Amino acid sequence: MYRYDELDQAFVDQRVAEFRDQTRRFLAGQLSEDEFRPLRLRNGLYIQRHAPMLRIAIPYGLLSSRQLRKLAEVARRYDRGWGHFTTRQNLQLNWPELADVPDILEQLASVQMHAIQTSGNCVRNVTADHMAGIARDEVDDPRPYCEIIRQWATLHPEFTYLPRKFKIAVTGSPEDRAASEVHDIGLHLRRDARGDIGFQVLVGGGLGRQPIIGQVIREFLPLPDLLSYLEAILRVYNRHGRRDNLNKARIKILVKSLGAARFREQVEAEWHAARAGAPRLEAAEVDRVRSHFTPPAYEALADIEATAGRDAHFQAWYRYNTRPHRVAGYRAVFISLKAHGQNPGDMTSEQMAAVAALAERVSFGLIRATHNQNLLLADVRQIDLYEVWGELRRLGLAMPNIGTLTDMIACPGLDFCSLANAGTLGVAKQIQQRFDDLDYLYDLGEIEIKMSGCMNACGHHHVGHIGILGVDKHGEEWYQISLGGSVNGFTALGEVIGPSVPQDEVAATIERIVEVYRRATFCGGMRSSLTSGAILARRMPPTPTR
Repeated sequence: MYRYDELDQAFVDQRVAEFRDQTRRFLAGQLSEDEFRPLRLRNGLYIQRHAPMLRIAIPYGLLSSRQLRKLAEVARRYDRGWGHFTTRQNLQLNWPELADVPDILEQLASVQMHAIQTSGNCVRNVTADHMAGIARDEVDDPRPYCEIIRQWATLHPEFTYLPRKFKIAVTGSPEDRAASEVHDIGLHLRRDARGDIGFQVLVGGGLGRQPIIGQVIREFLPLPDLLSYLEAILRVYNRHGRRDNLNKARIKILVKSLGAARFREQVEAEWHAARAGAPRLEAAEVDRVRSHFTPPAYEALADIEATAGRDAHFQAWYRYNTRPHRVAGYRAVFISLKAHGQNPGDMTSEQMAAVAALAERVSFGLIRATHNQNLLLADVRQIDLYEVWGELRRLGLAMPNIGTLTDMIACPGLDFCSLANAGTLGVAKQIQQRFDDLDYLYDLGEIEIKMSGCMNACGHHHVGHIGILGVDKHGEEWYQISLGGSVNGFTALGEVIGPSVPQDEVAATIERIVEVYRRATFCGGMRSSLTSGAILARRMPPTPTR
């Protein structure tokens, strides 16, 4: 993973000192709330329903055991002993005291972490495929390019005050595990006829109030032109993006209003006009950054039958919570943060510390955060899998439900977020209780539920096979259900299937939906899919409402 040099460390330490002084002046009444707000947002600090919320950057989802152990310490010392992993591969603390935040940032800086640009109208945390570097179908490892973009975007003088927040994802595999098509910019690694690396460039994706799938504006961008082309895109957006309407300020609205062809023309014109003086990404710089992502010292091992002679519980875990690795004798292991009865994405400080120690023993001391609010140990020897399962089971992190209906995404909702219209965590537990039979979940196959507490879509409900959106009806919490969304290589937006339902009927409504799907798929002889929302919507009986 990337490690700071002296300049990196000095920069982050200076930022901590600056924010300490800004916080001191605010608490002393020397800065107004309006003056302090942009300063705290640029350091990842929100004011939520009950307390400040601090969003900590995990660039492209990669953590060292030392960093995860520090997060555990911070959560225990400054919060309530737990943190929340998000779909953006970040960690959120929901209960820090404002006066303690500079101390938290100082602690993070001691392990090469920060919260810079995790909020505000700037380029946010750059994300990547959690299987980067180990996927068998990968064109190239996307993490070096994410790091290059991260360094370029951090405090870029032109792009500190964009019309709205800006998100970039990079993927190196045909299976788009980075959800890049619903990002402001999605970069897909490609090779040309000569085998040279470049990128297919998509722009204008996004969820929220107006969900849109990104459109290709360049089929192949040579690697040396990466940063100059990104600058051209952001300049066009900075120049023409709307600043008069918060709901129409994202780049997706600009691309839609201009049309992809006209937007492409403006980007190309801007790029060619500035190209002569623009920096090219030199091979030496790429090699320098790539050197931080060399493969670990894998042993020469043969693949084994890891489940032979093992009990059914381990076999289920192996089937659902592990994935193939490009190196023989190894396997990737998901750490499920979706145990039934627990809030999706939450992890206690004790669990964090224990996983850090486990990673040091079995996965080269590295842990990855995923887009689906789980963690991943990427490099586990197959001969160690039974031991790993036993330890994760002891920690309550071995729920064998990855890829099933209860491996759901959920934002914190009304329980924490001041923007939310409805709760999500109670609904998640309601669904977990209704679908607690693992054999039934396994029979259903892969079904993705994604749930958001408001139209900002932090829970990605638009691209869930089943999407759940919390809405406020005259002070009551109701839930709108959509079907047919998808991401990960085939991206589609779900369709709302009928009137919203009250909170206590959400799980029952989901049960009716999956029963229709199950009958259509397994009993009727028809191969259907929850990505075929229109088919299911026609088969669904009317949803009762009051």
